[in-house]
Amino acid sequence: MTTITTRIVAALGGLVLAGGAYAEEGKLYLFNWTEYMDPEIIEAFEEKYDVEVVQNYFNSLPEMLAKLNAGGMSQYDIIVPSNYYVPRLIETGLVQPLDHDKLTNLDNLKDRFRDPSFDPGNKYSAAYQWGTTGIIYNSDTFPDGPKSWSLMFDPEVNPSYPFALMGDGQVSTGAACAYLGHGYDCTGVDAWKESAKLLIDTKNRGNFSGFVDGTPSLQQLARGVTHVALSYNGDYMNFKNEDPESFGNIEFMIPNEGTEMWVDSMMIPAEAPNPDLAHKFIDFILDAKVGAQLSNYNYYSSPNAAAEPYLDEVLTKPPVQPTEEDMARLKFTPSLKGQELQTFNQLWNEVQAR
Repeated sequence: MTTITTRIVAALGGLVLAGGAYAEEGKLYLFNWTEYMDPEIIEAFEEKYDVEVVQNYFNSLPEMLAKLNAGGMSQYDIIVPSNYYVPRLIETGLVQPLDHDKLTNLDNLKDRFRDPSFDPGNKYSAAYQWGTTGIIYNSDTFPDGPKSWSLMFDPEVNPSYPFALMGDGQVSTGAACAYLGHGYDCTGVDAWKESAKLLIDTKNRGNFSGFVDGTPSLQQLARGVTHVALSYNGDYMNFKNEDPESFGNIEFMIPNEGTEMWVDSMMIPAEAPNPDLAHKFIDFILDAKVGAQLSNYNYYSSPNAAAEPYLDEVLTKPPVQPTEEDMARLKFTPSLKGQELQTFNQLWNEVQAR
């Protein structure tokens, strides 16, 4: 933030522009995935700190990044990106380091989340939830359907039923890579090119319905717009429990060729309006009982070791907690940078354009 801007903010009594409105010191601006936060947690935080939480939502990581680059760095106090976007946000200066002295509950995180490879020492991020990306499908349409990406990529397995892929290029490319035998976490240019060709061929089939992210993919499946798509295990469980009639014939699976395990983390944008309040919010979420309440609400796995005694039993079973066999098939989406990222983006742009 420039010196001139700082003076203007001071003159306005601590107000800065946020999404077309004024961001006040007594407000926390949260930019999160849809269907991912318990309203009661928000109410409890507001009551504890006598503040107001303003929530905005995104359905994909590219959407989140685009908004940050378009001025969101100074519009939001908390963002919740997935692991493979964390290095990109750090390297481009879009986020600020965390003050660990203000995070007394950081030690509640399980060991695997306390020093992640994508953010050593949790310098910039604190884990929020973790889960998997898998295939959702209509079991009436595919009663004996294979536990495989072939439901999307093989026209002999699915010759006519509409299906959707994700708009996140790395997720859809990872799926194609896995189907082709290169592994979900492939990074080689030759494997990417082969996967891009498969995606282009797949797009040009008459039953491809488009790229659909997150919650909308479940809604389309429930309405019969599609019969196969990609979604997240917690979103699937959430929808199925809220509307068992509409989702009674919709199943979630982890394909045998492998798929994504992800970790979403809380980060503070570089020019967040209220960074002190952001630290309070992160520490609040890392509380043992609040962390359990979050997972019990959204059906995602908690990275919080202290929360385990308070978790509902459903969170200990598939699809929230994958089987040992399925866990072995899960891979993190690679973090890309520099020439590697540029090459990938060029290939993904070609997939979208053709």
